[in-house]
Amino acid sequence: MEIVQADETTLDEVTQLALKLWPENSWQHLRADFEDLLQSEKDRLYLAKSQQSYVGFIHLSIRTDYVEGSNSSPVGYVEGIYVEQEYRNQGISKRLVEAVEKWAKSAGCTQIASDTELTNHTSQAFHAKIGFTEANRIVAFIKDLK
Repeated sequence: MEIVQADETTLDEVTQLALKLWPENSWQHLRADFEDLLQSEKDRLYLAKSQQSYVGFIHLSIRTDYVEGSNSSPVGYVEGIYVEQEYRNQGISKRLVEAVEKWAKSAGCTQIASDTELTNHTSQAFHAKIGFTEANRIVAFIKDLK
């Protein structure tokens, strides 16, 4: 298993994986977003490669606004992480997180953060397993203005 930083040549692969994590998005929208992220100094995309296939990705951003539970700034923020079902529980996510941790440290971060939905118990267990500590639980509300 190899962890590589995404670039223009792997844009389609990272987009394909991201659509599995965020299926409500369109190919064109996600691809355009990732193309922009490749040029950003505050974002990194890494891919997990097995043989000739890409089987997972992670997107980390550097946030300078307040991040729930943090006591420093800037903070590395896991915007998304995904590993194909048949490759899960093999340490790939952990290796992806280790890659972004290294980059976040080099960018001046002393913490990384992440979030998940309150009902996503699988994601919560994953975060705990790789060393994250739960910082808070929130319920988000929205009201349409008429």
